[in-house]
This record gives sequence, structure tokens and C-alpha cells, in this order.
Amino acid sequence: MTKNWQAVFSRVKAALMRRGGTDDDADDLVHEAWIRLAFYEREQHVAKPEAFLMRAALNLWTDAYRAERRHGEQIVMEADLLPDASPGIEATVLARERASRLLEGLRELNSKTRDIFIAHRIDGMSYPQIARIHRLSVSAVEKHVAKAMLVVTSWMEGW
Repeated sequence: MTKNWQAVFSRVKAALMRRGGTDDDADDLVHEAWIRLAFYEREQHVAKPEAFLMRAALNLWTDAYRAERRHGEQIVMEADLLPDASPGIEATVLARERASRLLEGLRELNSKTRDIFIAHRIDGMSYPQIARIHRLSVSAVEKHVAKAMLVVTSWMEGW
């Protein structure tokens, strides 16, 4: 293998930049081509590693160019540049207070109505499923849910 790889890397990078690549992109492609050469040499003898490196880098550039044409330019943003979408302290405190108020309102319900309401609204169970579990008619389950909604909404009203 050639001892002066730095010169080979410079020639490959220059070829990539002549094709319109940026400095950073060219560095990345040369690095990827070098990795491919190293892995290929584990299995096979490479008579002309410099030529292999050049061809691999040019093929990688062609693949990247085609992908960009097909999908548009991909923008990668660092996490610290993205706006923080998490709720602020005030919103978090208000949500906790609302949840606490809701729990107080649920305590106002009798246990059967509360269980049915939670099964439907929190656990996502259907009326027929709840009716089977509690051995009630679907109509009775609907009435329990309606009663719970009335109590909870009036409890939370104005808050």
C-alpha cells in the first residue's frame, strides 16, 4: 500500500470538490471510502488501493447526489438549535392543579360510576366491554358515564 495516504486523500477530496461537493462533504465521503477500502481488504487483495479509494469516493458522491435530487437537500439540525417544545413551568403547574382538581371531582362520584367513567375515558374501553365487566346493560353504562361527565364538568367549571 502507498505510504503517503495524505496525498491520496487530498487528490480524492479535490476530485470530489471539482464535482461540486463542499469541503465537509468531501471529507466525509473520503472517510467513508477509506472505511470501505479497509473492510474490503479484509476479504480480498486490492491491487490498486488508491484507484479503489477514488472509485469508491466518486460512487458515494454519485449516490449522495442522486439521493439529494430525489429527496431534496436534507437539513440536519443540532438538538440545541431546535426550539424547546416542552411546556413551561407555569403550564406544568396549572396542569398539575387541574389534574388535582379533577381527582377531587372524581372522588365526588360513587365508586361504581367512577370506575365506569375511568374505564371509558381513561382506559378507552367501549360501553359493551364495560357492560360485560360490570354486568350492566349498555344503557346503564351510558347513564353512568353521562352522570360522571355532568358531575366532573360542573366541578371543573370556572376553574
